[in-house]
Amino acid sequence: MTESEKSREFYERLRDELEQDTTWPSPYLYKFIIPASIEKVAEIEAVFDGMEAEIQTRDSSKGNFTSVSIKVTMESPEAVVEKYQEVSKVEGVISL
Repeated sequence: MTESEKSREFYERLRDELEQDTTWPSPYLYKFIIPASIEKVAEIEAVFDGMEAEIQTRDSSKGNFTSVSIKVTMESPEAVVEKYQEVSKVEGVISL
């Protein structure tokens, strides 16, 4: 199975779970880990620009990584998946 097939399956499973478990629109909490970089944090924040998102960052104990938590009201499971796909373009990002 290729990386893109795994990715597609992950997003399809997530979309299905969100459709079954949640009434939309609904608050959603995204969590990411990135190599410590102000630029990368800014790239992720830009994906959620204009959405009134609550964004919190925290550096790891050694300062090598930054965790980014974003709470934002999303309109649908599809919208949640689209944001994950946009953020996945940031180099080195890990979605939790």
